[in-house]
Amino acid sequence: MQIGIIGLGKMGGNMVRRLLAAGHQAVVYDLAREKIEALKREGATGAGSVQELVGALAPRRKVLIMLPAGEPTEAQVTGLASLLSPGDILIDGGNGYYKDDVRRAAELAPRGIRYLDAGVSGGIWGLKEGYCTMVGGEREAFEQIEPLLLDLAPPGGYLHCGPAGAGHFLKMVHNGIEYALMESYAEGFELLEASPYGPSLDFAQVAALWNRGSVVRSWLLELLEGAFKKDPRLQDIRGYVEDTGEGRWTVQQAVESGVEATAIAHALFKRFDSRKPDLFANRVLAALRAEFGGHAVKPS
Repeated sequence: MQIGIIGLGKMGGNMVRRLLAAGHQAVVYDLAREKIEALKREGATGAGSVQELVGALAPRRKVLIMLPAGEPTEAQVTGLASLLSPGDILIDGGNGYYKDDVRRAAELAPRGIRYLDAGVSGGIWGLKEGYCTMVGGEREAFEQIEPLLLDLAPPGGYLHCGPAGAGHFLKMVHNGIEYALMESYAEGFELLEASPYGPSLDFAQVAALWNRGSVVRSWLLELLEGAFKKDPRLQDIRGYVEDTGEGRWTVQQAVESGVEATAIAHALFKRFDSRKPDLFANRVLAALRAEFGGHAVKPS
């Protein structure tokens, strides 16, 4: 099957490679020309522009956008709307916001362009392990791209989740859960580090142990084992943790739905906390303790 892919970053480029290995044809475009050239050497067809990419695809085109959420994707969707034809399928595979998908699907429908939102999980390991893919939009359009999904995903690793927005909604909640899982592991290992047994513990061995039949075993714990093997006390890593937006959207959705999601919210707020070397709030707490209890205050 032929597909056009726009955005050849850490996930987009490897998705192209996985599809090529399965015998599909890919026409590719990225602002970085060297990424196009690298994939051309591996069998892809390179395009010098989005217009050229669309022109190189046979009718009933399928175009996958793998760009950051927000303006980069929005601009690309707007541009493609004037280039694609009725019956073509446009897929956003980035970490998009589901309400944007609902709007885009409605805007593209009068043009006869089918829009799918694909939440993709797999990261840099997707080339080898496959990409878990959650798809929202018309089922008929989903069925048309199913041969691509079959080869992108591991066995059983893709699902039609419902109408427009459903795919990215599932990915949003998935990432919220991921935030909470990561924070739980972080707090657990911090407790080990601070304990009387911390100095004698090999954290890579602990992670490996817990992945052998325990109820907290997971792929995240496997990755943590690898990180501890490289740097046993993570001394070369600054504890600065970014968030890509989906954790925020999950918490916002919890508020809108009236659903208690305290673990996910806590994990999100801890990421905010990680970026502030000397929190004003903590200084307020220290000052209050000094005022009401005469507790010592450490000078800055």
